[in-house]
Amino acid sequence: MAFFEKIERKFGKYAISNLMMYLTAIYAVGFAISLVNTDIYYNYMSLDISKILSGEVWRLITWIMYSPNQNIFFAAIMLVLYYSLGTNLERIWGSFRFNVYMFMGYIFLIIGAFILYAIYGKASSEFPLTPDSLNMSIFLAFALTYPDMTFYIYFVLPIKAKYLAFVYLIIEVYSFIIGDVIIKVSIGLSLLNFVIFYLMTRNWNRISPKNVVRQVKFKNAVKMRPAGSIHKCAVCGRTEKDDDTLEFRYCSKCKGNLEYCSDHLYTHIHVE
Repeated sequence: MAFFEKIERKFGKYAISNLMMYLTAIYAVGFAISLVNTDIYYNYMSLDISKILSGEVWRLITWIMYSPNQNIFFAAIMLVLYYSLGTNLERIWGSFRFNVYMFMGYIFLIIGAFILYAIYGKASSEFPLTPDSLNMSIFLAFALTYPDMTFYIYFVLPIKAKYLAFVYLIIEVYSFIIGDVIIKVSIGLSLLNFVIFYLMTRNWNRISPKNVVRQVKFKNAVKMRPAGSIHKCAVCGRTEKDDDTLEFRYCSKCKGNLEYCSDHLYTHIHVE
């Protein structure tokens, strides 16, 4: 977490604001192209490593324009959904973190395409990787951030995001098991991106052994206080219920979050 925050402070100013707006526009263009001719994407824009190495470097960018559905109604719903999920994630995470999540996923898939090409050669060009699984992982990230958000399936059936995410994971795992190598790599790298990003942005200090011990000691100290009281002196045992004029302070030199009344704050023996 600290390492990621250092990177954010240094490179955060370069983050693209409203990234999902640009990505949605790119997807819309890709959908429009697919309506004209479905072969255009595969012939000129797909992540074909053999052609990229031959000089068609624009494919490193245009491959994200993949349109998984040619039905105008469902494509419009997916575009609105992706835009809504992405913009909400960016609002909560910040532009830099959302940028990292998306671009890290794209980079993983590009690396995966090169690995497939190194293993299978030009045969890997017959089924190029697409960003479809990565786009779906946006929903997974959203469900983790807003687990109790309610979605309406077919605009009627209400279901919380965490349950939809569970169903999505089951479908992805099943697709990974029965799918070919392209599907396995696409799903695996998209989920790997989600896992790495999640681990990279957690505050691990919160669950460090030292902090856990401190929390346990504090809870034990709270349990020792008389019912209904908030403060208790570790020396005389008096609480604010014994004398409402007493003032209580914590001692920074004592271990265990011990609290003392004003009479013993400066006269007690420090606990080490």
